[in-house]
Amino acid sequence: MIKFLVFVIIAYLFGSLPCGVWLGKVTKNMDIREHGSKNSGATNAYRILGPKYGIMVLILDALKGYIPLYLASVFGVDGVYLVILGLVAILGHSFSFFLKFKGGKGVATSLGVFLFLMPHVILVLIIVFIVVVAISGYISLASIICSALLPILAFFLPVRDVTARFPLVGISLIVGIFVIYKHKANIGRLMEGKENKFNLK
Repeated sequence: MIKFLVFVIIAYLFGSLPCGVWLGKVTKNMDIREHGSKNSGATNAYRILGPKYGIMVLILDALKGYIPLYLASVFGVDGVYLVILGLVAILGHSFSFFLKFKGGKGVATSLGVFLFLMPHVILVLIIVFIVVVAISGYISLASIICSALLPILAFFLPVRDVTARFPLVGISLIVGIFVIYKHKANIGRLMEGKENKFNLK
């Protein structure tokens, strides 16, 4: 139990690392939370800092979810405990210790968490994400659709540890609802036709 609690702290601290905010300050001397959508995540970093740094933030935010789970598994943590650690990392991103318990929407960190816990599901969701963005041009819409599909695919597709399938479905449902809730402003803009479309340039 002590080992698990240590990794709870590690997962939260990893998740809390505000990569987009720090990268913006180091590279452009700006706080990306004061520009664009005012979000600290990869999409806003892409728009404000440019493609190179936006992709860098995406990778770093995903690693915030993947690394603590990988480390915990190396030290013998498994099953539902890994699922809980994944949730903690996602909450760390959205309620960062370094940002006065504010943060991003959790999409990229969720990607890292579920890439470790159920890679087959993530592969399917990446394809869905790309297709939705290619057709609609909206990253927010793709994120919302993938969040809704997450618990459904977790139930039907292979996962890393079958003994943790039902906890995974439960956490997937919680994370899916949470991510959709964090997109409530985007949903409003989508309904009004005012949401910004993704531009590769």
